[in-house]
Amino acid sequence: MTPTDAVEVRFARIWPHLDERARRMLAANEARQIGHGGVTRVSRACGLSRVTITKALHELDAPPLAPGRVRRPGAGRPSLLTLDPDLSETLEGLVEPLTRGDPDSPLRWTLKSTRTLAAELTAQRHPVSHEKVAQLLRQLNYSLQGTRKTEEGGGRPDRDAQFQHINDHVRRALAARYPVISVDTKKKELVGNYQNAGRQWRTAQAPATVNGHDCPDPTVPRAYPYGIYDVGRNTGFVNVGTDHDTGAFAVASIRGWWRAEGRRLYPLARHLLITADAGGSNGYRLRQWKMELQHLADSTHLPITVCHFPPGTSKWNKVEHRLFSFISSNWRGEPLRDDETIVRLIAGTTTAKGLRVTCRLDRRRYPTGHKVSDQAFATLNLTPNAFHGEWNYSIHPRPV
Repeated sequence: MTPTDAVEVRFARIWPHLDERARRMLAANEARQIGHGGVTRVSRACGLSRVTITKALHELDAPPLAPGRVRRPGAGRPSLLTLDPDLSETLEGLVEPLTRGDPDSPLRWTLKSTRTLAAELTAQRHPVSHEKVAQLLRQLNYSLQGTRKTEEGGGRPDRDAQFQHINDHVRRALAARYPVISVDTKKKELVGNYQNAGRQWRTAQAPATVNGHDCPDPTVPRAYPYGIYDVGRNTGFVNVGTDHDTGAFAVASIRGWWRAEGRRLYPLARHLLITADAGGSNGYRLRQWKMELQHLADSTHLPITVCHFPPGTSKWNKVEHRLFSFISSNWRGEPLRDDETIVRLIAGTTTAKGLRVTCRLDRRRYPTGHKVSDQAFATLNLTPNAFHGEWNYSIHPRPV
Protein backbone atom coordinates (compact mmCIF):
# COMPACT_ATOMS: atom_id res chain seq x y z
CA MET A 1 0.00 0.00 0.00
CA THR A 2 1.42 3.38 -1.00
CA PRO A 3 1.55 6.30 1.49
CA THR A 4 -1.23 8.04 -0.40
CA ASP A 5 -3.43 4.92 -0.18
CA ALA A 6 -2.83 4.74 3.57
CA VAL A 7 -3.94 8.36 3.94
CA GLU A 8 -7.08 7.64 1.90
CA VAL A 9 -7.97 4.72 4.20
CA ARG A 10 -7.61 6.88 7.31
CA PHE A 11 -9.74 9.63 5.81
CA ALA A 12 -12.43 7.19 4.60
CA ARG A 13 -13.13 6.06 8.18
CA ILE A 14 -13.51 9.46 9.81
CA TRP A 15 -14.51 11.77 6.93
CA PRO A 16 -18.33 11.21 6.98
CA HIS A 17 -18.44 12.17 10.68
CA LEU A 18 -16.81 15.60 10.32
CA ASP A 19 -18.21 19.03 9.44
CA GLU A 20 -16.57 21.47 7.04
CA ARG A 21 -14.14 23.00 9.56
CA ALA A 22 -13.14 19.68 11.11
CA ARG A 23 -12.39 18.23 7.68
CA ARG A 24 -10.07 21.00 6.60
CA MET A 25 -8.34 21.09 10.00
CA LEU A 26 -7.76 17.31 9.92
CA ALA A 27 -6.43 17.57 6.37
CA ALA A 28 -4.07 20.42 7.35
CA ASN A 29 -2.78 18.50 10.39
CA GLU A 30 -2.17 15.38 8.26
CA ALA A 31 -0.32 17.46 5.64
CA ARG A 32 1.89 19.02 8.33
CA GLN A 33 2.81 15.61 9.73
CA ILE A 34 3.77 14.32 6.29
CA GLY A 35 5.96 17.32 5.65
CA HIS A 36 7.24 18.07 2.14
CA GLY A 37 4.62 17.13 -0.45
CA GLY A 38 2.01 16.58 2.22
CA VAL A 39 -0.47 19.14 0.87
CA THR A 40 -0.57 17.43 -2.53
CA ARG A 41 -0.85 13.93 -1.10
CA VAL A 42 -3.65 14.89 1.30
CA SER A 43 -5.48 16.79 -1.43
CA ARG A 44 -5.49 13.67 -3.60
CA ALA A 45 -6.60 11.50 -0.68
CA CYS A 46 -9.49 13.58 0.67
CA GLY A 47 -10.58 15.69 -2.30
CA LEU A 48 -10.04 19.13 -0.73
CA SER A 49 -8.20 21.63 -2.90
CA ARG A 50 -4.58 22.53 -2.20
CA VAL A 51 -5.62 26.14 -1.60
CA THR A 52 -8.08 25.09 1.12
CA ILE A 53 -5.51 22.89 2.85
CA THR A 54 -2.86 25.62 2.65
CA LYS A 55 -5.22 28.15 4.27
CA ALA A 56 -6.10 25.59 6.94
CA LEU A 57 -2.41 25.27 7.83
CA HIS A 58 -2.50 28.90 8.93
CA GLU A 59 -5.73 28.23 10.88
CA LEU A 60 -3.89 25.56 12.90
CA ASP A 61 -1.69 28.28 14.40
CA ALA A 62 -4.55 30.76 14.94
CA PRO A 63 -6.78 30.92 18.05
CA PRO A 64 -9.74 28.50 17.97
CA LEU A 65 -13.05 29.82 16.62
CA ALA A 66 -16.07 30.34 18.86
CA PRO A 67 -18.16 27.21 19.47
CA GLY A 68 -20.56 26.49 16.61
CA ARG A 69 -18.67 28.45 13.94
CA VAL A 70 -16.96 26.80 10.98
CA ARG A 71 -15.37 29.98 9.57
CA ARG A 72 -14.05 33.16 11.08
CA PRO A 73 -16.40 36.18 11.07
CA GLY A 74 -16.46 38.03 7.77
CA ALA A 75 -15.42 35.06 5.71
CA GLY A 76 -17.09 34.52 2.33
CA ARG A 77 -18.57 37.06 -0.03
CA PRO A 78 -21.51 39.22 1.09
CA SER A 79 -25.02 38.11 0.13
CA LEU A 80 -26.70 39.55 -2.93
CA LEU A 81 -29.31 41.28 -0.74
CA THR A 82 -26.51 42.97 1.21
CA LEU A 83 -25.01 44.31 -2.00
CA ASP A 84 -28.44 45.20 -3.48
CA PRO A 85 -30.96 45.95 -0.68
CA ASP A 86 -33.68 47.00 -3.15
CA LEU A 87 -33.64 43.70 -5.03
CA SER A 88 -36.48 42.01 -3.11
CA GLU A 89 -38.82 44.99 -3.38
CA THR A 90 -38.12 45.38 -7.09
CA LEU A 91 -38.75 41.69 -7.67
CA GLU A 92 -42.09 41.82 -5.84
CA GLY A 93 -43.06 44.82 -7.91
CA LEU A 94 -42.58 42.75 -11.05
CA VAL A 95 -44.42 39.68 -9.75
CA GLU A 96 -47.40 41.56 -8.28
CA PRO A 97 -47.55 44.89 -10.13
CA LEU A 98 -51.14 45.69 -9.15
CA THR A 99 -50.67 45.18 -5.43
CA ARG A 100 -47.41 47.08 -5.57
CA GLY A 101 -48.99 50.10 -7.22
CA ASP A 102 -47.43 49.62 -10.64
CA PRO A 103 -50.15 48.67 -13.17
CA ASP A 104 -47.89 49.80 -16.02
CA SER A 105 -45.16 47.28 -15.20
CA PRO A 106 -43.51 45.90 -18.37
CA LEU A 107 -44.32 42.39 -17.15
CA ARG A 108 -47.98 43.02 -16.39
CA TRP A 109 -49.09 41.00 -19.44
CA THR A 110 -46.02 38.77 -19.86
CA LEU A 111 -45.24 35.22 -18.77
CA LYS A 112 -43.36 35.82 -15.55
CA SER A 113 -40.85 32.96 -15.63
CA THR A 114 -37.71 33.21 -13.53
CA ARG A 115 -35.63 33.83 -16.65
CA THR A 116 -37.92 36.66 -17.75
CA LEU A 117 -37.82 38.17 -14.28
CA ALA A 118 -34.04 37.89 -14.13
CA ALA A 119 -33.69 39.60 -17.52
CA GLU A 120 -35.98 42.45 -16.46
CA LEU A 121 -34.17 42.88 -13.13
CA THR A 122 -30.83 42.99 -14.93
CA ALA A 123 -32.20 45.62 -17.31
CA GLN A 124 -33.20 47.68 -14.25
CA ARG A 125 -29.62 47.47 -12.91
CA HIS A 126 -30.24 44.62 -10.52
CA PRO A 127 -28.07 41.89 -12.08
CA VAL A 128 -29.19 38.47 -10.89
CA SER A 129 -29.42 34.91 -12.21
CA HIS A 130 -32.69 33.08 -12.75
CA GLU A 131 -31.70 30.52 -10.07
CA LYS A 132 -31.33 33.34 -7.56
CA VAL A 133 -34.71 34.75 -8.61
CA ALA A 134 -36.35 31.40 -7.83
CA GLN A 135 -34.59 31.31 -4.46
CA LEU A 136 -35.71 34.86 -3.61
CA LEU A 137 -39.31 34.11 -4.61
CA ARG A 138 -39.39 31.15 -2.24
CA GLN A 139 -37.95 33.31 0.54
CA LEU A 140 -40.70 35.87 -0.14
CA ASN A 141 -43.31 33.09 0.29
CA TYR A 142 -44.17 32.78 -3.40
CA SER A 143 -44.81 29.47 -5.13
CA LEU A 144 -46.04 28.22 -8.49
CA GLN A 145 -49.84 28.07 -8.28
CA GLY A 146 -52.81 27.78 -10.57
CA THR A 147 -56.23 29.30 -10.13
CA ARG A 148 -58.91 28.19 -7.70
CA LYS A 149 -62.63 28.22 -8.37
CA THR A 150 -64.04 29.95 -5.31
CA GLU A 151 -65.73 33.10 -6.63
CA GLU A 152 -69.48 32.61 -6.82
CA GLY A 153 -70.31 35.77 -8.75
CA GLY A 154 -72.70 38.35 -7.42
CA GLY A 155 -73.98 37.60 -3.94
CA ARG A 156 -77.60 36.43 -3.76
CA PRO A 157 -79.95 37.76 -1.09
CA ASP A 158 -80.52 35.12 1.59
CA ARG A 159 -77.82 32.90 0.12
CA ASP A 160 -76.64 31.63 3.50
CA ALA A 161 -80.20 31.46 4.77
CA GLN A 162 -81.08 29.16 1.87
CA PHE A 163 -78.17 26.89 2.78
CA GLN A 164 -79.51 26.72 6.33
CA HIS A 165 -83.02 26.07 5.01
CA ILE A 166 -81.74 23.13 2.94
CA ASN A 167 -79.74 21.79 5.87
CA ASP A 168 -82.76 21.90 8.18
CA HIS A 169 -84.94 20.03 5.69
CA VAL A 170 -82.27 17.40 5.08
CA ARG A 171 -81.68 16.86 8.80
CA ARG A 172 -85.38 16.40 9.54
CA ALA A 173 -85.89 14.04 6.59
CA LEU A 174 -82.94 11.88 7.55
CA ALA A 175 -84.13 11.77 11.16
CA ALA A 176 -87.50 10.50 9.89
CA ARG A 177 -85.72 7.94 7.67
CA TYR A 178 -87.15 9.47 4.52
CA PRO A 179 -85.13 9.38 1.28
CA VAL A 180 -82.98 12.44 0.59
CA ILE A 181 -81.36 12.62 -2.84
CA SER A 182 -79.00 15.13 -4.40
CA VAL A 183 -79.35 15.31 -8.18
CA ASP A 184 -77.65 16.93 -11.16
CA THR A 185 -76.36 16.25 -14.66
CA LYS A 186 -72.63 15.69 -14.95
CA LYS A 187 -70.73 17.39 -17.75
CA LYS A 188 -71.66 15.88 -21.09
CA GLU A 189 -68.95 13.62 -22.46
CA LEU A 190 -67.80 12.94 -26.01
CA VAL A 191 -68.20 9.29 -26.91
CA GLY A 192 -65.28 8.10 -28.99
CA ASN A 193 -61.52 7.94 -29.02
CA TYR A 194 -61.02 11.38 -27.50
CA GLN A 195 -58.68 12.64 -24.82
CA ASN A 196 -59.90 12.31 -21.24
CA ALA A 197 -58.22 14.50 -18.66
CA GLY A 198 -55.97 12.90 -16.05
CA ARG A 199 -53.30 10.22 -16.00
CA GLN A 200 -53.18 6.52 -15.23
CA TRP A 201 -50.44 3.94 -14.72
CA ARG A 202 -49.29 2.40 -17.99
CA THR A 203 -46.15 0.80 -19.36
CA ALA A 204 -43.46 3.47 -19.76
CA GLN A 205 -43.49 5.30 -23.10
CA ALA A 206 -46.76 3.63 -24.09
CA PRO A 207 -49.60 6.16 -23.68
CA ALA A 208 -53.04 5.42 -25.04
CA THR A 209 -53.40 7.07 -28.45
CA VAL A 210 -56.45 9.26 -29.06
CA ASN A 211 -57.67 11.63 -31.76
CA GLY A 212 -55.55 14.72 -32.24
CA HIS A 213 -58.52 17.11 -32.05
CA ASP A 214 -61.44 17.36 -29.63
CA CYS A 215 -63.67 19.50 -31.85
CA PRO A 216 -65.98 16.93 -33.45
CA ASP A 217 -68.98 17.76 -35.59
CA PRO A 218 -72.50 17.57 -34.10
CA THR A 219 -72.98 14.03 -35.38
CA VAL A 220 -70.50 12.64 -32.85
CA PRO A 221 -72.49 11.04 -30.00
CA ARG A 222 -72.54 12.54 -26.53
CA ALA A 223 -73.29 10.97 -23.17
CA TYR A 224 -75.29 12.76 -20.47
CA PRO A 225 -74.71 11.15 -17.04
CA TYR A 226 -77.50 12.18 -14.66
CA GLY A 227 -76.57 11.42 -11.07
CA ILE A 228 -78.76 10.66 -8.05
CA TYR A 229 -76.81 10.58 -4.79
CA ASP A 230 -78.57 9.03 -1.78
CA VAL A 231 -77.39 11.26 1.07
CA GLY A 232 -78.46 8.90 3.84
CA ARG A 233 -76.94 5.72 2.42
CA ASN A 234 -73.90 7.04 0.53
CA THR A 235 -74.90 5.35 -2.72
CA GLY A 236 -75.09 6.65 -6.24
CA PHE A 237 -77.33 5.94 -9.21
CA VAL A 238 -76.33 7.26 -12.63
CA ASN A 239 -78.57 7.24 -15.69
CA VAL A 240 -76.47 7.76 -18.82
CA GLY A 241 -78.60 9.39 -21.50
CA THR A 242 -77.70 9.43 -25.18
CA ASP A 243 -80.20 11.97 -26.53
CA HIS A 244 -80.72 15.33 -24.77
CA ASP A 245 -80.49 16.64 -21.22
CA THR A 246 -84.07 17.80 -20.65
CA GLY A 247 -86.42 18.08 -17.71
CA ALA A 248 -88.10 14.87 -18.85
CA PHE A 249 -84.74 13.08 -18.85
CA ALA A 250 -83.91 14.39 -15.36
CA VAL A 251 -87.14 13.12 -13.82
CA ALA A 252 -86.95 9.85 -15.80
CA SER A 253 -83.57 9.31 -14.12
CA ILE A 254 -85.09 9.90 -10.68
CA ARG A 255 -87.97 7.58 -11.53
CA GLY A 256 -85.44 4.93 -12.60
CA TRP A 257 -83.65 5.27 -9.25
CA TRP A 258 -86.93 4.94 -7.33
CA ARG A 259 -87.99 1.82 -9.21
CA ALA A 260 -84.56 0.17 -9.07
CA GLU A 261 -83.51 1.08 -5.54
CA GLY A 262 -85.57 3.71 -3.77
CA ARG A 263 -88.83 1.87 -3.12
CA ARG A 264 -86.91 -1.21 -1.94
CA LEU A 265 -84.65 0.75 0.40
CA TYR A 266 -87.42 3.00 1.73
CA PRO A 267 -90.59 0.86 1.91
CA LEU A 268 -92.06 3.07 4.67
CA ALA A 269 -91.24 6.39 3.00
CA ARG A 270 -93.95 9.01 3.16
CA HIS A 271 -92.00 11.80 1.55
CA LEU A 272 -89.14 12.41 -0.90
CA LEU A 273 -86.70 15.31 -0.56
CA ILE A 274 -84.64 16.44 -3.57
CA THR A 275 -81.80 18.97 -3.49
CA ALA A 276 -80.86 20.30 -6.91
CA ASP A 277 -79.01 23.07 -8.69
CA ALA A 278 -80.80 26.22 -9.76
CA GLY A 279 -80.26 25.67 -13.49
CA GLY A 280 -79.97 23.01 -16.15
CA SER A 281 -82.51 20.27 -16.71
CA ASN A 282 -83.58 20.48 -13.06
CA GLY A 283 -83.63 24.28 -12.82
CA TYR A 284 -86.16 26.04 -10.62
CA ARG A 285 -87.54 28.01 -13.58
CA LEU A 286 -88.07 24.99 -15.84
CA ARG A 287 -91.75 24.14 -16.21
CA GLN A 288 -91.08 20.74 -17.74
CA TRP A 289 -89.05 19.73 -14.67
CA LYS A 290 -91.97 20.53 -12.37
CA MET A 291 -94.56 18.94 -14.64
CA GLU A 292 -92.58 15.69 -14.78
CA LEU A 293 -92.15 15.75 -11.00
CA GLN A 294 -95.94 16.02 -10.74
CA HIS A 295 -96.27 12.86 -12.83
CA LEU A 296 -93.72 11.16 -10.56
CA ALA A 297 -95.61 12.20 -7.44
CA ASP A 298 -98.87 10.93 -8.95
CA SER A 299 -97.38 7.53 -9.81
CA THR A 300 -95.53 7.00 -6.51
CA HIS A 301 -98.16 8.65 -4.29
CA LEU A 302 -95.30 10.46 -2.54
CA PRO A 303 -95.18 14.18 -1.81
CA ILE A 304 -91.95 15.56 -3.28
CA THR A 305 -90.16 18.54 -1.78
CA VAL A 306 -87.50 20.27 -3.85
CA CYS A 307 -84.85 22.64 -2.46
CA HIS A 308 -82.67 24.41 -5.04
CA PHE A 309 -79.25 25.80 -4.29
CA PRO A 310 -79.00 29.51 -5.09
CA PRO A 311 -77.69 30.33 -8.57
CA GLY A 312 -73.91 30.16 -8.77
CA THR A 313 -73.51 27.75 -5.84
CA SER A 314 -73.82 24.39 -7.58
CA LYS A 315 -70.52 23.11 -6.22
CA TRP A 316 -72.12 22.82 -2.78
CA ASN A 317 -74.56 20.22 -4.05
CA LYS A 318 -73.45 16.91 -2.54
CA VAL A 319 -73.78 14.97 -5.79
CA GLU A 320 -70.88 17.04 -7.14
CA HIS A 321 -68.25 16.20 -4.55
CA ARG A 322 -69.57 12.89 -3.25
CA LEU A 323 -70.33 11.22 -6.57
CA PHE A 324 -69.21 13.07 -9.69
CA SER A 325 -65.72 13.84 -8.39
CA PHE A 326 -65.03 10.15 -7.74
CA ILE A 327 -66.39 9.15 -11.15
CA SER A 328 -64.02 11.63 -12.80
CA SER A 329 -61.15 10.24 -10.74
CA ASN A 330 -62.02 6.65 -11.62
CA TRP A 331 -62.02 7.22 -15.38
CA ARG A 332 -59.16 9.73 -15.56
CA GLY A 333 -56.93 9.20 -18.56
CA GLU A 334 -59.28 6.56 -20.02
CA PRO A 335 -60.81 7.36 -23.42
CA LEU A 336 -64.61 6.98 -23.32
CA ARG A 337 -64.72 5.06 -26.58
CA ASP A 338 -68.32 3.80 -26.33
CA ASP A 339 -71.39 3.90 -24.09
CA GLU A 340 -70.63 0.51 -22.55
CA THR A 341 -67.20 1.74 -21.44
CA ILE A 342 -68.81 4.74 -19.74
CA VAL A 343 -71.31 2.55 -17.91
CA ARG A 344 -68.64 0.10 -16.71
CA LEU A 345 -66.34 2.86 -15.48
CA ILE A 346 -69.13 4.62 -13.60
CA ALA A 347 -70.39 1.38 -12.05
CA GLY A 348 -66.84 0.52 -10.97
CA THR A 349 -66.49 3.70 -8.91
CA THR A 350 -65.94 3.11 -5.19
CA THR A 351 -64.42 5.00 -2.28
CA ALA A 352 -62.74 4.10 0.99
CA LYS A 353 -65.88 5.28 2.82
CA GLY A 354 -68.08 2.75 1.07
CA LEU A 355 -69.57 4.55 -1.90
CA ARG A 356 -71.30 2.18 -4.33
CA VAL A 357 -72.63 3.26 -7.71
CA THR A 358 -75.28 1.72 -9.94
CA CYS A 359 -75.26 2.78 -13.57
CA ARG A 360 -77.55 2.12 -16.48
CA LEU A 361 -77.75 3.23 -20.10
CA ASP A 362 -80.81 5.14 -21.29
CA ARG A 363 -81.26 5.17 -25.07
CA ARG A 364 -84.75 6.70 -25.02
CA ARG A 365 -85.48 9.90 -26.89
CA TYR A 366 -85.98 13.15 -25.02
CA PRO A 367 -86.78 15.79 -27.64
CA THR A 368 -86.09 19.42 -26.91
CA GLY A 369 -88.43 22.35 -27.38
CA HIS A 370 -91.30 20.92 -25.39
CA LYS A 371 -93.54 23.69 -24.06
CA VAL A 372 -95.76 23.45 -20.98
CA SER A 373 -98.81 25.64 -21.47
CA ASP A 374 -100.25 27.87 -18.80
CA GLN A 375 -103.34 25.65 -18.63
CA ALA A 376 -101.25 22.52 -18.08
CA PHE A 377 -99.03 24.23 -15.56
CA ALA A 378 -102.06 25.40 -13.60
CA THR A 379 -102.97 21.74 -12.93
CA LEU A 380 -99.88 21.22 -10.79
CA ASN A 381 -100.53 20.50 -7.13
CA LEU A 382 -97.57 22.69 -6.18
CA THR A 383 -97.17 24.54 -2.89
CA PRO A 384 -94.39 27.16 -2.68
CA ASN A 385 -92.59 27.42 0.63
CA ALA A 386 -93.03 30.63 2.61
CA PHE A 387 -89.25 31.13 2.37
CA HIS A 388 -88.17 31.74 -1.23
CA GLY A 389 -90.96 29.81 -2.83
CA GLU A 390 -89.17 29.95 -6.18
CA TRP A 391 -86.35 27.81 -4.71
CA ASN A 392 -88.34 25.72 -2.24
CA TYR A 393 -91.62 24.03 -3.08
CA SER A 394 -93.54 20.81 -2.59
CA ILE A 395 -95.48 18.84 -5.20
CA HIS A 396 -98.23 16.60 -3.86
CA PRO A 397 -100.00 13.79 -5.67
CA ARG A 398 -103.14 15.00 -7.38
CA PRO A 399 -106.46 13.51 -6.28
CA VAL A 400 -107.56 10.66 -8.46
